[in-house]
Amino acid sequence: MERRRAILDAAEALLAEQGYEAATLKAIGERAGIPTASMYHYFPDRHQVDAELLQHHVQQLDAILNGVLEDPEPGTLEGIGDALIDAVLAYFRDHRSCTELWFAGRNETLDALVRGFDEAQAERLWLLLVERNLIAADTPRHVAQIAFEVANRFFDIAFRRSPDGDDVTINEGRRMLTAYFRTYAPAAGRSA
Repeated sequence: MERRRAILDAAEALLAEQGYEAATLKAIGERAGIPTASMYHYFPDRHQVDAELLQHHVQQLDAILNGVLEDPEPGTLEGIGDALIDAVLAYFRDHRSCTELWFAGRNETLDALVRGFDEAQAERLWLLLVERNLIAADTPRHVAQIAFEVANRFFDIAFRRSPDGDDVTINEGRRMLTAYFRTYAPAAGRSA
């Protein structure tokens, strides 16, 4: 368990410091003080290391977003959108290794983790927005899934433009998502 943890810690550090391409299995082993040949006793390949790290980040993000969605405030589309975006942005800024895995380290396993996370969060967001009468009850559920896909894309652009996430891109994403959800507001609220 100690060596496995050392490998994960080394991978986390390399991802944060040098990016996805630099965090090879060989480099991770060197950083952890474990010969490359011995690395395969703990992880069959680099993708397994990536998957375990990203799974940890997904669990942390899930808990954070769950807290945001359970908070009775804010009560507007803009407020809820901002709270979700701010929470993800803060996490990505504090966990560079997560952004590297989320955006640069794409493979089938990581894609499935991100997609599963997005689908679960989108479902919770859709339920919350309908419950608070911020979108019409007949709004298709996939509307929230599309919003999460769009958010992933603008976060990707923002973190490619700047290691800290380009604020201009983030703010444009906020505007885009709020405008999109407003088109699904209950009939009385659409002109507001």
